[in-house]
Amino acid sequence: MSLPITPRSLLRGAALAAALCLVGTSFAQAETIRVGVTAGPHAEVLDVVKKVAAGQGLDIKVVEFTDYVVPNQALANKELEANSFQHEPYLKNQVAKTGWKIVKVAQTIASPQGIYSIKYKSFDEVPAGATIAIQNDPSNAARSLQILAHYGLIKLKPDAGITATELDIIENPKKFKFIQLDAAQLPRALPDVDAASINNNYAVQAGLNPAKDALIREPVDGPWVNILAVREEDKDKPWVKQLIAAYHSDAVKAFLAERFKGSYLPTW
Repeated sequence: MSLPITPRSLLRGAALAAALCLVGTSFAQAETIRVGVTAGPHAEVLDVVKKVAAGQGLDIKVVEFTDYVVPNQALANKELEANSFQHEPYLKNQVAKTGWKIVKVAQTIASPQGIYSIKYKSFDEVPAGATIAIQNDPSNAARSLQILAHYGLIKLKPDAGITATELDIIENPKKFKFIQLDAAQLPRALPDVDAASINNNYAVQAGLNPAKDALIREPVDGPWVNILAVREEDKDKPWVKQLIAAYHSDAVKAFLAERFKGSYLPTW
């Protein structure tokens, strides 16, 4: 049996149709971006960013990588809209070598890098002639050497800075030997070396706590703060501001404090 059509029912029907139209419009306007991260902490943080961004009409597809080279290559090749895994010196080094039009748009988290050992409980115990494993990419190798220099364990040329290499070592009183490995391999190298400088994301993945397990650790206020990066052509697009706002949210700050307990620190 059909119900009678009344002016009130017509009004309700019109309101429902309008509401459905608005819902459809909001979904249609929701923007989707692909953001590259390295597996581990950066991916965990971005999962929180994704939830915050969803409430602001930005849909983030998280794309995980296992090395430091491919995320920038994928961004340059338009397989991603942004990435979140690197510090600015690494990006500048990559851009200088490749010519990729990629730029920093915001700082994210600080992750003071540390040097670890499973043979010694303090760096004072590390003997003369010890073998120390560092990264085989220039910016992170420089970072590792700067940690040692900060603690007076080696001395670098005054102008070495963020491009320091072994050739810039002017004093090495304990005659440390350095071997360079892919950053992802450094935790697995610990049984075979006296110490290894390990990026925090790989340290955490290996079950290490940078805030507690590192023998020595770089200062928080160095140049190695992590960043969000996009293609230069996209840097002023509205979704970039949405992404930054979602990252720089109280929800992300709370997650960092609870999950990483000092291993990763907010910089906003």
